[in-house]
Amino acid sequence: MKYRLLYFASLCDEAGRSEESVASDAADPRALYAELAARHGFTFTPDRLRVAVNGAFTDWNQRLADNDEVVFLPPVSGG
Repeated sequence: MKYRLLYFASLCDEAGRSEESVASDAADPRALYAELAARHGFTFTPDRLRVAVNGAFTDWNQRLADNDEVVFLPPVSGG
């Protein structure tokens, strides 16, 4: 399946890009994030992130479909 990924804050920095398309056999956000963490060296564990699929917050076990847009949101601090 193919997924469109959006990265924000520190994940954007670690990935070196704000978005990408990937082909993956991952069936849910948890498995997809594990692949991406290995590829990009993400340091956050899933319990520190929020995940959204197609613009709606969801849980890590949500079944993914081809062409889904997946966003992993790290904690951010403001000033």
